[in-house]
Amino acid sequence: MKKLVVLGAGESGVGAALLGQKQGWEVLVSDAGKVKEKYRNVLSNNGISWEEEGHSEALILEADEVVKSPGIPDTAPLVKKLREKGVSVIGEIEFAGRYSKAKYVGITGSNGKTTTTMLTYHILKNAGLNVGMAGNVGKSFARIVAEGDPYEWMVLEISSFQLDGMFDFKCDIAILLNITEDHLDRYDYQLMNYARAKMRITQNQTKADWFIYNQDDPVTAEVMKLVSSGATPATFSIQETTGVMAHVDNNQVIINPPDASRDKHLLTMTIQELALQGKHNLYNSMAAGIAARILEVRKDIIRECLSDFQNIEHRLELVNEVYGISFINDSKATNVNSTWYALESMSKPVVWIAGGVDKGNDYSQIKDMVKDKVKAIICLGKDNKKLHEAFGDVIEHMVDADNMRDAVYAAYKMGEKGDAVLLSPACASFDLFEDYEDRGRQFKESVRNL
Repeated sequence: MKKLVVLGAGESGVGAALLGQKQGWEVLVSDAGKVKEKYRNVLSNNGISWEEEGHSEALILEADEVVKSPGIPDTAPLVKKLREKGVSVIGEIEFAGRYSKAKYVGITGSNGKTTTTMLTYHILKNAGLNVGMAGNVGKSFARIVAEGDPYEWMVLEISSFQLDGMFDFKCDIAILLNITEDHLDRYDYQLMNYARAKMRITQNQTKADWFIYNQDDPVTAEVMKLVSSGATPATFSIQETTGVMAHVDNNQVIINPPDASRDKHLLTMTIQELALQGKHNLYNSMAAGIAARILEVRKDIIRECLSDFQNIEHRLELVNEVYGISFINDSKATNVNSTWYALESMSKPVVWIAGGVDKGNDYSQIKDMVKDKVKAIICLGKDNKKLHEAFGDVIEHMVDADNMRDAVYAAYKMGEKGDAVLLSPACASFDLFEDYEDRGRQFKESVRNL
């Protein structure tokens, strides 16, 4: 029996373990940290061997193949040893793709992945397609395949870390929303290394497949000079009106059909009709709309879905109004560019809660936006030095907090009627929280306790 080792016992790791067992592998799951109780129970109830708080290196090096968590870098000593020994080390989506008959819409980008994934799924589901959703959102793809692979189409949110572990997998429709500085600590602080990782969304594609991308994004344009795609391109833009599949003209969003000779009908709707507002969401809506048109979804269904979609938790989520101050949860903003978008969409003076684990952030990109929109900053993290250095000369009121309750209370005291308190950290959450969801939930709880 062939041996499969799964490194990391989170959602993707446990999904890969269940699928491996179902496909006849001898499975060991190994996690350097503590395994959450819900995942321990799944592994134990299915008779899968697992270990926590350390790796049995000798056993792991005997593996025929290893599925590693996207959170484990390729530079980890154990991963290096496996590769030196010639052991195949892949990601969970690559592993699951071997055993699935579905077709794929794969979505990546520094910002907007989850929103666009859920919006695309919302449209296709309402159009009556047999469609599932996985990747960085909901259940892992491997778990869905292990449970019977019931879908004809899968909409997959795929991060750069997941793409790094994908080799033979191919998207039928690939979407690249944008590329901005993020996770540079994993890519030798080289933007083009990260951009090349994002372009892996197009690997193995042929002319029969589609590559939907943002024509306005300068880094995408730059990396496409280095990495070519074999797919049929479909572009979207709010700056150009010709040669693109979706564009904006005179306050109207216009999405062309993929084959103009077959269908003369353009899909048009006003920007105000879109459920998701803000420039970044305009791009997200166009990308999802193009994917739906490629799959021949009726225009009235696309239009209806683009106008009635409910956005996700932790993304510009209005939590409450307390004495005239709006509290907004944007915990999912784990990089500087996400926070730029959040600040751009604010029409009220902002008390900004920021900070966490810095991933090589360049705050100069948002300095003008902060100067324009922000009246005070609450620095929430174990080490806030970089935030003070970046904004100390433009923001007079800056205070530190090392827990969410204190941060929310300080923001409330600094705010006035008509202000917005915005949690948009621009950083990862691992210094004080389990993940961005835990951070967002603690923010909401603290707001309710005011």
